[in-house]
Amino acid sequence: MNNIRVIVCMSILSASAFGSDQVPGRMPDGPVAIVGVTVHPISGPVIENGTILFEAGKITAVGNEVQVPDNAQTIKGKKLHAFPGLFEPYSRLGLVEINAVRASNDYNETGLLNPNVRANVSINPDSELFPVTRSNGVLFTMSVPSGGRIAGQGSILRLDGWTYEDMTVVPGATLVASIHDDDDVVQMRDFLEECRRYQHAREANSETRHDVRYESMIPVLEKTLPIIVHADRWEDINRVVAFARDEDLKLIVFGGYDAPDCAELLKKHKVPVILSSVHRKPLYRHESYDAAYTLPKRLADLGIPFAISGYERSSSYNVRNLPYHAATAAAFGLSEEQALRAITLSPAEILGVADRIGSLETGKEATLFLATGSPLEADTQIKRAWIAGKPVDLSNKQTMLYKKYQQKYRE
Repeated sequence: MNNIRVIVCMSILSASAFGSDQVPGRMPDGPVAIVGVTVHPISGPVIENGTILFEAGKITAVGNEVQVPDNAQTIKGKKLHAFPGLFEPYSRLGLVEINAVRASNDYNETGLLNPNVRANVSINPDSELFPVTRSNGVLFTMSVPSGGRIAGQGSILRLDGWTYEDMTVVPGATLVASIHDDDDVVQMRDFLEECRRYQHAREANSETRHDVRYESMIPVLEKTLPIIVHADRWEDINRVVAFARDEDLKLIVFGGYDAPDCAELLKKHKVPVILSSVHRKPLYRHESYDAAYTLPKRLADLGIPFAISGYERSSSYNVRNLPYHAATAAAFGLSEEQALRAITLSPAEILGVADRIGSLETGKEATLFLATGSPLEADTQIKRAWIAGKPVDLSNKQTMLYKKYQQKYRE
């Protein structure tokens, strides 16, 4: 027993000596003004020597002629650039800690049809992956469940907070479904028909027994909750678009490798695309090495709304590399402005939260960061960040190890 006490004490001392989990940000008292900064609103032109004013978690003014209140906390942004928080639109952040450790994975429920499942209630707010990710400017994500024919609902999260409630922007942003073949189509149609009968029975005020699965599908039937389906190949994209058209559902295609070949179909039915990765190999043997790298540019030229994800390269631990997927797209034809939009405002528009996040505009959430340059450049340093107006601790496991081994070589 004495030995156990010694081990516990040593563990506590070791943890306090080498660092601990980051404390979530606290709302500042009064307004905050960032002055003399180069502002990249995303929704409009770059503002040189601008000012961003925010209070109580909301942006109250952006521009060159902003009147700074006397009681504002003033931060000098000279030689720095301000960007809205980057947005990873499809990940497993908070649901996976270590892929190889089963007990740390909580993204897959039993059963084939789980429309009532919401990812946000299962996230781990103390995940070590949140600080690592936000230190590179990625401050939002949509974490999604998987498994079965209907995995559940993806949740849009801020990457800071004490609890999952603090971190949740939208608890149910999309319904994650799998439609791989015609059998899946038939079974999904049957389930949707059951849901419609349930909906009609409820509307008729009949004494229908409450069913949480059917109840969760009503927003889908009313087209207020989109379904997101993974489809890369031409035939799969056509299948899911036809399914959504026939069932009158709002659809988002995830993956989208052959989307340029389906451009007219996607535009006709107003179906946006979330690219599952830019850093991936060609899908077909006859293609050039850069087929995936040029995909964002081809979608932009065709007028298909799209956003960029890094899911296919890493669903959790390397979500921090999201800006480099956009950077590769920029290196292969996409403009830098379009590349930045594809990881900020575009995912917010596709997922229905552009009125709240995604750009630096008056009235939107004050989630932003200051950097030495463009986040698309690997040598850019993120200096400060705020999530919903609260300052964010940018230290993490990686920076602690860096400082630790710096000290080792000093000694």
